[in-house]
Amino acid sequence: MQKWPKYPLVYEINTRVWLAELSARYGRKLTLDLVPDSEIESIASKGFHAVWLMGVWTTGDEPLAIAREHTGLQQEYRKALPDFTPADVIGSPYAITTYQVSAALGGRAALARLRQRLATNGLRLILDFVSNHTSRDHHFVIEHPEYYVYGTEEDLAREPQNFFRTASGHILAHGRDPYFPGWTDTAQINYAQPSAREAMKQKLLDICSQCDGIRCDMAMLIVPEVIEKLWGHRLGSSSVKESFWKEALPAVLQRHPGTLFIAESYWNMEWQLQQQGFHFTYDKTLYDRLKKKDYGGVRAHLQGAGAYQDSCLRFVENHDEERAVTTFGAAYSRSAAVATFFTPGLRLFHEGQLEGHRIKIPVQLARRPHENEDVETAHFYEKLLGVLQDPVFHSGQFTLLNVNSPGWGDASNASLLAMQWTPDRDAGKFIGYVIVVNLSGMRAYGRIPLPAEKFRNKESFVFLDRYDGKRYDRAGDELAWPGLYVALEAYQPHLFEVMRA
Repeated sequence: MQKWPKYPLVYEINTRVWLAELSARYGRKLTLDLVPDSEIESIASKGFHAVWLMGVWTTGDEPLAIAREHTGLQQEYRKALPDFTPADVIGSPYAITTYQVSAALGGRAALARLRQRLATNGLRLILDFVSNHTSRDHHFVIEHPEYYVYGTEEDLAREPQNFFRTASGHILAHGRDPYFPGWTDTAQINYAQPSAREAMKQKLLDICSQCDGIRCDMAMLIVPEVIEKLWGHRLGSSSVKESFWKEALPAVLQRHPGTLFIAESYWNMEWQLQQQGFHFTYDKTLYDRLKKKDYGGVRAHLQGAGAYQDSCLRFVENHDEERAVTTFGAAYSRSAAVATFFTPGLRLFHEGQLEGHRIKIPVQLARRPHENEDVETAHFYEKLLGVLQDPVFHSGQFTLLNVNSPGWGDASNASLLAMQWTPDRDAGKFIGYVIVVNLSGMRAYGRIPLPAEKFRNKESFVFLDRYDGKRYDRAGDELAWPGLYVALEAYQPHLFEVMRA
C-alpha cells in the first residue's frame, strides 16, 4: 500500500449495522471476510482512500444490559426505530470489554482477510481506540483495579451517576466528559498511574498491527490539564506530567510506520493535539459556523495557518451528529458540503450521507429503518465525489479567495465562499479549480479577483463547471481585476475546472 495522500477521503461505516443489512440482502450470515467484492469495489470506485469500520471490538454482557435498561437511551431507540426490540440493542461500541474483533463479526482473522481485500482495491482500514475508559466488565477492572480512578462511599452516595461498585467491592469512576454525567457502562482510566499508561499503550500497539489508521475517541480527555482539572486529588499521589499521546504515538510509529492518527477533539484543543502527534483532528468549528450560517466566521476560520488547516478533519455529519439533511436542510446541506469538502484536510463521509438519509441511529442499535434514497442529494454527491477524485484536491495548493461586491450597494457577496486549488507542479494548460458556493437561500452576486501570476492579461481562459456542465470563456485582464463575475442562485455551487484556452 502506498503512503497516505496529503488530503485523504475516508468513508465511515457502522460495522454491526452494515453487516446485518448485507446479511439480509444476500440471504446468508456474513462476517467481515465474507463481504461481497462488489460492496468493496463500490466504495473504492467513489474515490475513497480508506474505510473507517466503526464498532468492531467486543461489547460484553454488562454494557449490553445497561444499554437495554437505560431509560434515556430507550427514548433515542424509539425515536430512530419505533419498532425496536431488546434484540436490536447490542450495547455501545465505545464501552469496550476487550479489544478483540467481535466473534459475531468473524473475529481477528476475518478482519485481517477483509483488510487484505480492501488493500487490493486501494483502500486502507481505520479502527477505533478508546483511550479515556474501558467497559465496566473489562478484564482490567477485575485484574488491575489500580488502573482506574477510585471513588469513595461518599462519592457513590452523592454521585451514583458518576461512580459504581465493582463485584470485588472497589468503587471506581465512570468515564466522563467534564460537561456531562458519566457514561454508566464505562470505567475511567487513571493516566497518573504508569502501569495503566503502559497497558493502554500496549492495547494501542496491538490495534495498530491490525489496521492502517486509528481514530482516537475523545482524545482531548486524556490531555494532562483536562485530567487534572476533572479528577484532581482522585489521581492518587502522582500527577500527569506528560501527555499520553506524546509518549504513545512515537512508540507506535516506530513499530508501525505510516499509521495515520485521527483525534476526535473539541474545546479548541485541536492545534494542541496536532502538536502532540495527531495527523488530523476533528474540525467542529467549521461545522458549527456553517450550522449557524456564520458566513464571516466560516471565512475567518479558513484563514487559519496552513499547517493547522492541513491537519483538520472536515465533516457535515458522523455517527455522533444528526444527519446533514436534518441539521442543515436538504438544499443547504449540499452547499455546506461544498464549503466543507473543498477545503484542505481529511474529508470524512458517513454511511448514508451520500443517499441523503435523515435518521440518526444510536450506536447501541444493530438495526436501522429503511430509508429511500434522496435522488437529488445522491446525484449531488455523485458529482462532488467525481470532482474530488482529481489529484489536485489531494496534493495541490489551496487558496481562500476574496469575494468582492459586484457594485455599490450590493452586499449579497457576503454569503459567497470561493476557493482555488492549483497543482503543485506545472500541468500545462490545466490551471486548477475555482470553487464558488452560495451559502444562503437568496440569489447572490460577486467579483472574485484571481491571482495575476496565473491569469495574465494577454491570455484567455475556459471555466468548465463540472457541476452543471456549462462552459464560460473569460479574458485574463478581467479575471485579475475586477475579477471573475459570478451570479449564483440559492445554495448553488460552481465547480470550475480552469484551463488556458
